[in-house]
Amino acid sequence: MLWIGREEALGALGVKPQTLYAYVSRGLIAARPDTDDPRSSLYSSSDIATLVKRRRSGRGREAIAQGAISWGEPVMETAITTVRNGRLIYRGKDAVRLSADATLEEAAALLWNAGALPPARAAELPSGGPTGKARALAFLAARAAQDTPSFARHPTSLAREGSELLAGFCTAVTGTTGRGFFHQRLARHWGLSPGGTDLVRRALVLVADHELNPSTFAARVAASTGAPLAACALAGCATLTGPLHGEASQRALIYLKRALEDGPETALAGLADSGEPIPATGHTLYPEGDPRAGALLRWMKPGGDLKRAIRAAENHTGARANIDMALAALSVQLELPEDAPFLIFASGRMAGWIAHAIEQVSSGKTIRPRANYMED
Repeated sequence: MLWIGREEALGALGVKPQTLYAYVSRGLIAARPDTDDPRSSLYSSSDIATLVKRRRSGRGREAIAQGAISWGEPVMETAITTVRNGRLIYRGKDAVRLSADATLEEAAALLWNAGALPPARAAELPSGGPTGKARALAFLAARAAQDTPSFARHPTSLAREGSELLAGFCTAVTGTTGRGFFHQRLARHWGLSPGGTDLVRRALVLVADHELNPSTFAARVAASTGAPLAACALAGCATLTGPLHGEASQRALIYLKRALEDGPETALAGLADSGEPIPATGHTLYPEGDPRAGALLRWMKPGGDLKRAIRAAENHTGARANIDMALAALSVQLELPEDAPFLIFASGRMAGWIAHAIEQVSSGKTIRPRANYMED
């Protein structure tokens, strides 16, 4: 197999680096490290030739649009996050490495391209329900109804507001005011040990952003209209409540608890009998395994029974556990509340929603795709 460098690959394809990396992450182009320069990659010239030939075969605009809407070719440019060679990258930094010692607030500053964030003002306790999810959604809705639109505002101003929203979201989730970083306040709320506190910190950073996922796309659409920053985050958080997105870890949690109680085979048989798929394994962007899940599970060192439950799901699907399984396992190991996986996911992803909202506002472009009308 003939391998070529990045610049030659970009020239042959006529695309930008982000598109090349997307092709690699989806398995369309094979890549390997350059032995002469481990920081660089080489790309399969035959895969590139095949892709170019396919693109020249005359795919219509309709086919291209249909392919792009679901795990297809990149549809917008971003400098925030990408998946490259099986790694999640936040503004040029490996997210797994970043999570080893960064706080969510530090990750947010990086994603927002904002430098050090000023201390956020204390948020008032929100009303809105007995659960962290209900209070979080109510908090964002209340702010969305009264905050200044994001339209034409400077990124620095939006970053300051984002810092307040992040702190307020923590107050809503925990139902208490207080000082400290997000993970510290969550840990106090859940009564965690120092080790558990550190695992929550790492998890928050690992889920802070993930390119153009459904909830982030919703947040960007809202931002493209100039809606308040809180409204953009609310659009993202509302989308996250779907069982195929942020609530996927809840199905994994149900499976793990059943597996620990009755054994993995019984739990898997129950899923098969009910026609439900085995949850939280595999990821389209990570053919070789979700690096976020791999890192979190490695740091957790799950007990034997929990590890066997995860392995059983992986063996039955032929795919590795993804971040939803890892968050569910974390909740089991730390004996967290039932809604903890969602709350960790939503809390971390607040940083990403705000980052994408700021970037979209700065672009000055409205997102308004066209629909293909189909006759009955």
